[in-house]
Amino acid sequence: MIEVHQFPCLSDNYGYLLHDTDSNETVCIDTPDAEAYMKEAAARGWQITQIWNTHWHPDHAGGNEAIKAATGCTVTAPAGDAAKIAAIDVTVEGGDVVRIGAYEAQVIDVGGHTNGHIAYYLPEAGIAFVGDAVFALGCGRMFEGNPEQFWQSLKRVRELPDETLLYCAHEYTEANARFAIHADPENQALCDYVEEIKDRRSRGLPTVPARLGREIETNPFLRADDPVMQARWGGDGAVGTFAHLRSAKDSF
Repeated sequence: MIEVHQFPCLSDNYGYLLHDTDSNETVCIDTPDAEAYMKEAAARGWQITQIWNTHWHPDHAGGNEAIKAATGCTVTAPAGDAAKIAAIDVTVEGGDVVRIGAYEAQVIDVGGHTNGHIAYYLPEAGIAFVGDAVFALGCGRMFEGNPEQFWQSLKRVRELPDETLLYCAHEYTEANARFAIHADPENQALCDYVEEIKDRRSRGLPTVPARLGREIETNPFLRADDPVMQARWGGDGAVGTFAHLRSAKDSF
């Protein structure tokens, strides 16, 4: 059985430990805070055996060296970002497969936030670790990529089964919700979602993971090819609409 242990770290990151109870392997999904990861693993009696990085930013790969030095784990990282990531053993890109015990994780190219950004999708478990590519009601800032690249990345995520749980890397949902309502004010499913988010955060509960099917209905960035969004935001096609939305969010 696969277990996901989710915990807050740094200011607004989520840390994830992925554990296979049969093989006793444990994977760190990114490494924003080495000390926190090792403490959380030790508290569960789990031995860290791997690190899977999604992209190069320090709040995702900054703990690689310390965790590897302490555990001897294997570090897997995106080939496109490899020049900026420490302690790599294996590089992967979209279409590759990595494993924890008997479980396979498909590597998906989700470049746009960074050019080499990847996600890890475990079909048997129905979960995907998407880093900063997609958030609940949002997507990452386009630091390195271009709108065409990022839109194609979001479409790859959108093609996963609706029941897939998206484990994104930050608790940004309240801020994302404010923009989403601005972007798509007549979407009743979105309005209902926003009220649920407000309630969860008022009680100190996480809004992550997010179910993909709900995001497809409500996340404006996943809906850039919807005629309603295109009529509201323009852009002469999905890529242009996505670009307008991303630019608007940057200055919102």
